[in-house]
Amino acid sequence: MFLCWVLVADALYRAYTVFQWIWACVTQTVDRYTAPVIDVPLPEVNFPAAPAAETLNPRSAGEGKIQCYDKGTNTPIGVVKAYSPDEVRAAVEKARTAQQIWALTPFSTRRKLLFALMDYILAHQEFICKTACVECGKTMMDGTLGEMLTTFEKLRWTATRGEEVLQEEVRDVGLMTIHKRASVRYVPFGVIGAIVSWNYPFHNIYGPMISALFAGNAFIGKVSEYSSFYASYYESIVKDGLRQLGYSPDLVSFLTGFAETGEAVVSSVDKLTFIGSPGVGKIIMRNASATLTPVVLELGGKDPAVICDDADMKQVIPVVMRGNFQNCGQNCVGLERIVVHEKVHDQLVEEVTRQVRGLTQGAASQGQYDLGAMTMGKAAIPKIQELVEATVKAGATLVCGGKMNGDMFYPPTVLTNVTPDMPIAQEEVFGPVMVIMKFKTDEEAVKMVNACAYGLGSSVFSLNIPRAQAIADRIRTGMVNINDFGINYLCQSLPFGGVKISGFDRFAGREGLRGNCIVRASTTDRIPGVKTEIPAILQYPIRPAAFNFMENLAKVIYGRLPSMVTSAMKLATIKPESDHKKNA
Repeated sequence: MFLCWVLVADALYRAYTVFQWIWACVTQTVDRYTAPVIDVPLPEVNFPAAPAAETLNPRSAGEGKIQCYDKGTNTPIGVVKAYSPDEVRAAVEKARTAQQIWALTPFSTRRKLLFALMDYILAHQEFICKTACVECGKTMMDGTLGEMLTTFEKLRWTATRGEEVLQEEVRDVGLMTIHKRASVRYVPFGVIGAIVSWNYPFHNIYGPMISALFAGNAFIGKVSEYSSFYASYYESIVKDGLRQLGYSPDLVSFLTGFAETGEAVVSSVDKLTFIGSPGVGKIIMRNASATLTPVVLELGGKDPAVICDDADMKQVIPVVMRGNFQNCGQNCVGLERIVVHEKVHDQLVEEVTRQVRGLTQGAASQGQYDLGAMTMGKAAIPKIQELVEATVKAGATLVCGGKMNGDMFYPPTVLTNVTPDMPIAQEEVFGPVMVIMKFKTDEEAVKMVNACAYGLGSSVFSLNIPRAQAIADRIRTGMVNINDFGINYLCQSLPFGGVKISGFDRFAGREGLRGNCIVRASTTDRIPGVKTEIPAILQYPIRPAAFNFMENLAKVIYGRLPSMVTSAMKLATIKPESDHKKNA
């Protein structure tokens, strides 16, 4: 009979689970098709007719302004405002007021906003990619892979799974608290801030905003002074969605400015995400310590791809090419170290060299190319050149490329015979340079990979999955992909982040979404009329037998069976009232 009841209970639970899934699908479909239609006019994309080749200088427009450029030509395209610290604080206060109402919204309202964003971006993805080409000098292909797909998946996962992740989570209790219902509630922080890098101007600001808003927060984002021109357009999209839903557009602000703008964001928000370099990350962390503002730091990487001798080279080479040269190598999770087994080393070098020599490069505004420009221009190219030259001087072989050709472009480059102690194996290049290192044994490969101070992402290629997993388990990185590169970021259920000088904490996944909340422990009475009452022996004034009572109670609850029985008998003989009177 008992078994029958167990089976019935199990069947009912499974049926309830299926019902929950069906109901979630229905409600999400309704939310999708009742979402508002965002109507934001497209600004002009200022593709210049011919290169101007000016010196890139965001401060050249004067006090309180940022001079913006088409990065493929260094042609000035316009001026935007640099927010002062007082203006930042004013924006945060407006957001804080708006958040008090937004925090009370049901998840269905938040989903509608995300679905509205999805529909607008889908309809205008070509245009948004063009704005990224202007801001960064990247190609349209780099834009669709890095700006569009990642944002679409962030919106999809958050809208469809976010409510489940942020629901109250009931926890188990022990015998001492069996009369209590214990749970964890995810409560909005208030105002979430983000200071993001320039390499993906659309996705980098939208990613943390999506999570912050869905968790019930306001959002204040500071974009890089090197990718500021279209920030107001990106901002207007979500503000229009908020207006149409009946909520204050003050809930979201994308701010443009320099270091002082960012410093004001750090000191004003309730939690901050920073995407940038280890050097600036240390400054952010130091400034945040003054207000004890919690921070999420993503500080770049030196990601390795370990290629074993049994890897599928037909798959590996295209993946390595994309992982290394996507966005001209300007990626935190770009493949900056190709660690390849000696048996397949020459095959890989020969094929990638052939392909690299055939790559085209130029400004996206001037035509269709394989590689675009270096967003930071003259500020980045000499550093890359110095790293390449120092590495060759240390004994590496320059196979192709390696000579800067102007202020906006650095050619796709291949270096072989690189060892872990060489400069380019230790420092983040953030450019189109393929660094190839050779290993003999799996142990040597692991040692080579872990010799670097960065620890963001990694890849291991082998047809022997247990072998690949064994290598991956010994690599000190926050993320790893077996027989792939960077795919983890398209799995938005996974957390994103690194170890060592690549930073700490996570965004994306349930960990990242919950990171936008105060994790609040909560208890309530489980049974009506049953509540916590302090036994007489434990009430003030303290009785002499109080400790003896607690000692035996602990043995009854946590001890072994003989001790439990003995202690229970001792508890039965304790008389707190008479003991109290005698003591008095």
